[in-house]
Amino acid sequence: FSIKFKGYCYIRRCSRLEITTLFEKPYYYKEVSQMIYQEFVLGTSSKMTLEAVEHFFKNTKVDKFPITFISVINNECVGTVSVFENDFKERPQYSPWLASLYVKPQYRDQKIGQHLITHLLNHLKTLNYTEVYLKTENASEYYQKRGWKLIESVNRPDTDTVDIFKYIL
Repeated sequence: FSIKFKGYCYIRRCSRLEITTLFEKPYYYKEVSQMIYQEFVLGTSSKMTLEAVEHFFKNTKVDKFPITFISVINNECVGTVSVFENDFKERPQYSPWLASLYVKPQYRDQKIGQHLITHLLNHLKTLNYTEVYLKTENASEYYQKRGWKLIESVNRPDTDTVDIFKYIL
């Protein structure tokens, strides 16, 4: 079970989970970059290098995009989520975008991803945003169960269908 208290969550009774921004703990940027590179870049047609990913995450902010949240347990970064101005160039009318939600496999099924998303959504509210978007090729059910509304599915010839979701803050 989880209990949230002043920015901390207690996961499975013994480990303390802290959710904060990467901007506030920049020494985790290489670890975040590695996670994102392995999960979302390798094995795709992307030409992005690990160095480019590192440069991107080294320059995240708190009050303007990109903004990245991290989850830390016992000084180990175990998950991350970001918000970008745009994460799907074919749909420039939608902004901002939740992107790159990732939790290390051994920490899954502990609601860490949900805590990361909740922190990100609450932060967007403080910045006066009223809606946020995301795209996914393989996690539509996860987001639908959490209140996200499917607004369109885009068929792309080179990849799987991309579902675009919207969440009202």
